[in-house]
Amino acid sequence: MRALLTFVLLLAVAGGLRAEDKKKDPGQIGNRDVGKGINFYSLEKEIALGRQMAQEVQRQAKLNTDPILTEFVNRVGQNLVRNSDARVPFTFQVIEAEDLNAFALPGGYIFVNTGLIVMAEEEDEFAGALAHEVAHVAARHMTRQATKSQIANMASIPLSVLLGGWAGVVARQGAGAVIPMTFLSFSRHDESEADYLGLQYMYEAGYDPNGAINIFERLEALSRRRSGKVSKLFSTHPMDADRIQKAQQEIQQILPARSEYVVSTSEYHDVRARLLKQESLRKPEEPDNRPRLIKPLAAHEE
Repeated sequence: MRALLTFVLLLAVAGGLRAEDKKKDPGQIGNRDVGKGINFYSLEKEIALGRQMAQEVQRQAKLNTDPILTEFVNRVGQNLVRNSDARVPFTFQVIEAEDLNAFALPGGYIFVNTGLIVMAEEEDEFAGALAHEVAHVAARHMTRQATKSQIANMASIPLSVLLGGWAGVVARQGAGAVIPMTFLSFSRHDESEADYLGLQYMYEAGYDPNGAINIFERLEALSRRRSGKVSKLFSTHPMDADRIQKAQQEIQQILPARSEYVVSTSEYHDVRARLLKQESLRKPEEPDNRPRLIKPLAAHEE
């Protein structure tokens, strides 16, 4: 049994090495299978799983339904998707939440917190955060991570069960994996790969890839000053100096310089200002606790 698993893993590694050269070339985007590897989930099952998870998020979270904001976020996201290796349709939705976060579910379902839009002062910074999540989906990190966990547990599964087929194992292991957080625990390799691919997707979409560096630095600085403001998802793999430096090196090594990039647009500034105004109107007014002088009642004249 262990020999079979080892053989399967070696085949996956060999295939990954052949695809590595293409991964270094942004000109090959769309013609390389960055999600290749052992995966018990077909693309169809991955999309269905993500849809189920997204419905759960929609039930539990408060979504921002402002048509101008949501249309803009979707447009930026779809532009990145068109310039990515992703092989599934995407949906982008906005959650009313102050913590700085965006997360992707299997099958192309991406949620963005309003707090992230507030923090991203320029459009390329916002695009950098979205591109990172698109990369997680393109590389199929969620279901590949779930598959690795299932393989690790197979040594304890009786052979009689395995004779029933891999699909049966997946069904049993996946039955309890309906909570999105169970698919959002990425390894450092996955986070590094999402950084690497996300920079390329930004570049191909016309954005300045240094916008991703700027958003990384903002997150890193804020996590040091106010750790509670940054989502717990970021605390697992923080935006440390090494990660930022690695991204800077990758920009220099694999992305040829261009004379023009999109850094920001007036539309992004308008949409962000609209969101800031909405948030200011929703916040309750501060109670006026200043001491007040009470005028004494005038004595009645006799």
